[in-house]
Amino acid sequence: MPTTITMPQLGETVTEGTVAQWLKKVGDSVEKYEAFVEVSTDKVNAEVPSPVSGTIVEIIAKEGETVPTGAPIAIINEVGAAAVAPAASAPSSTPARTAADDDEPVPGHNVGVAASNGARGAGNGAPVNAPEVLRRVSPAVRRLAREHRVDLATVRGTGTGGRITAGDVLAASGEGPAAAVAATIVAEPVPAAKPETPRVAPPKPAPVAVPGEILPLTQARKIIAQRMVESKHTAPHAWTTVEVDVSKLWAWRQRAKDAFQRNHGVPLTLLPFFIRAVVESLRAYPLLNARFTEEGILVHKQVNVGVAIALESNLIVPVIRDADGLSITGIAVAAGRIIERARAGKLSADDLTGGTFTVNNTGANGSILSAPILNGGQAGIITMEAVVKRPVVVEGDAIAVRSMMNVCLSLDHRVIDGAVASAFLVDLKKRLQSMGPDGAL
Repeated sequence: MPTTITMPQLGETVTEGTVAQWLKKVGDSVEKYEAFVEVSTDKVNAEVPSPVSGTIVEIIAKEGETVPTGAPIAIINEVGAAAVAPAASAPSSTPARTAADDDEPVPGHNVGVAASNGARGAGNGAPVNAPEVLRRVSPAVRRLAREHRVDLATVRGTGTGGRITAGDVLAASGEGPAAAVAATIVAEPVPAAKPETPRVAPPKPAPVAVPGEILPLTQARKIIAQRMVESKHTAPHAWTTVEVDVSKLWAWRQRAKDAFQRNHGVPLTLLPFFIRAVVESLRAYPLLNARFTEEGILVHKQVNVGVAIALESNLIVPVIRDADGLSITGIAVAAGRIIERARAGKLSADDLTGGTFTVNNTGANGSILSAPILNGGQAGIITMEAVVKRPVVVEGDAIAVRSMMNVCLSLDHRVIDGAVASAFLVDLKKRLQSMGPDGAL
């Protein structure tokens, strides 16, 4: 039976996507969950998996064509559709499987590939979940279970109403609490009708710049250019900065970094300290965690911090969700994991959605002052610049060598006035300067 494939929505503010590359052509067969097309947005190329198995019979959207989300891009002639019906000999009390359940073992059914490959679960491996519990598992958690060969039928859910979470899957796989912390930032729940979410395509080498020649624009670069122009033209940008004495914080990090690396498997940089201070200041000044709409200013309930990560040919901003609920250690583990996955091209498209405020570590490249462009739909973006040792006048008019860092804030002046922005930065400065070895990670 023919199945129409539509352009996926790759972010809450994304209304269109561009077909960057067809990975399959008309007449090719495609397996369920196999990537068959690459779609570009301003920050990412996402490999879109097929929701069904079958043969591609028509390609509607050509490479380079931009279409609205939800618009048809291809038609696949589905095969094996009748397989979802229960066998005639099955007891009438056994619920029928649906398309959303295809990858999940259900009590009373053959657990299939996961079991035959030695899938891991809870306890002695006996099923503990009713079919309705398995049907409520999000696609992101399903994917995680497949990657770790965990039988979801045996995993006890700790979420609302017994819902199985990413942390439950990782706990069942034996990866422990550190991995579970990172998994909590993976994705918002996705409607069960979508069996799989697009995965970010592996990073591609940057085009080589040759003097005197035109450097061809990649699809991602075209869209980045468009979005940056839209951001500058739509939101009246304002910019302000403060300098912060991070001497105590720098000394704390230097003393703790080796043990932290051994204990948690990720480096301890200044970034998690900075993000922790930022989310505390966002609590104090929630207008910075907002967006402008025609109906009014929407102040977000969640504090979802986007972390700008530079790749060889692109810049992406994966999101740490509910960052205000994480300790410095939790933020460090979460940030370390998403940076590692970003550079390996293993992020999902859901990792890049839902941000409410952005942090950029431009200081990692040696910058001491910058004026970043706002992410569309956000009221603020902040940078931590390079830490530089220099002589500073301190208490008693003495001169001392201190570790100094500039912190720069770009803001949407439709949402935030200068006084609020300055108060936010002063608050952030106090929090950063108060961080020292007596604090808790």
